Amino acid sequence: MDFSLSADQRQIRDLVEKLCARFDDAYWLKQDRAAEFPEEFHRAIADAGWLGIAMPEAYGGAGLGMTEAAIMMRAIAESGAGMSGASAVHMNIFGLQPVVVFGTEEQKARMLPPLIRGENKACFAVTEPDVGLNTTEIKTRAERRGDHYVISGQKIWISTAQVADKALILARTTPLDQIQRKTEGLSLFYTELDRARVEIRRIDKLGRHAVDSNMLFFDDMIVPANNLIGREGDGFRQILHGLNPERILIASEAVGLGFAALRKATLYAKERIVFDRPIGQNQGIQHPLARCWMNLEAANLMALKAASLYDRGEDCGAEANSAKYLAGEAAFAACETAVMTLGGMGYSAEYHVERYLRECFIPRIAPVSPHMIMNFIAEKVLGLPRSY
Repeated sequence: MDFSLSADQRQIRDLVEKLCARFDDAYWLKQDRAAEFPEEFHRAIADAGWLGIAMPEAYGGAGLGMTEAAIMMRAIAESGAGMSGASAVHMNIFGLQPVVVFGTEEQKARMLPPLIRGENKACFAVTEPDVGLNTTEIKTRAERRGDHYVISGQKIWISTAQVADKALILARTTPLDQIQRKTEGLSLFYTELDRARVEIRRIDKLGRHAVDSNMLFFDDMIVPANNLIGREGDGFRQILHGLNPERILIASEAVGLGFAALRKATLYAKERIVFDRPIGQNQGIQHPLARCWMNLEAANLMALKAASLYDRGEDCGAEANSAKYLAGEAAFAACETAVMTLGGMGYSAEYHVERYLRECFIPRIAPVSPHMIMNFIAEKVLGLPRSY
């Protein structure tokens, strides 16, 4: 059992770090303050070919695995880009896995290359108000009318919708009262985001201001039938192919964010002199930082284990969820510790750790709450009765 990265994986990490070095702390602070999408960063990632890291080579991707994607996403977040940098490209890395797995050859040839080249930006429209994680209860409808569908309904917490021109949309094509199982009757579409038929309202939020979150209101948006992915009514099963990769990538991003905060705090602890000695000489400063390093390393190991299982085609639900939980908690502890290590300076935007702290709530909350992860582990791993 070897826990070290291969030479190729180290090269991926080094190349991504070199690219990210072009976008320093001042860049990300500016994007956060202006609440502007990091177009230059997204373009640089696309031009370097990284958007297709886990996409098939036949469509312009690198054909690598989720392990390599996780290494890349950790490097992006750890560079200081945090969740703003990671979220700018996150959807493109994992979001179209259902198209890769269930799409026709025509769909893959039409949909994947523009995304990989960065010509398209996509958002992932699943979550709805009053539904949350109970995905089978979504109310957005897609009604078949001849050679197209008409979509109406609402979505919430949809990232990058302000800049996206494409959307992966989960909608109900068969009413709940006409199906035997709640997981039936949902269909998945990858289509143009027609702004004449969808109102997009930006949500003012705590952090990650550079990457927008939104409410979407679909009003009879027309979707060509050839943008239906796989079979009608099979959408719930299809999106499951993206859930474990998303958890793995979120975990890796959280680990990177935590290490970015730890790096800032450690450097400050070495340089800040109080009572004629660096504060990092005090165990009251050392021990919390050391604990953060250990927790982040442990979370990273779980993320890499989950990624390795996924790449081998093995079940990784417990590992992917555990990685997301552990990394979210470790990132929060590291970011909080960094702010407290810097004291008053930690509260200042100039030192960046307050931005990290605001962003670290994302991997704790999304795409699944820590409470639901514990429910999942209790039921699926420990065999305890279902609690919800």
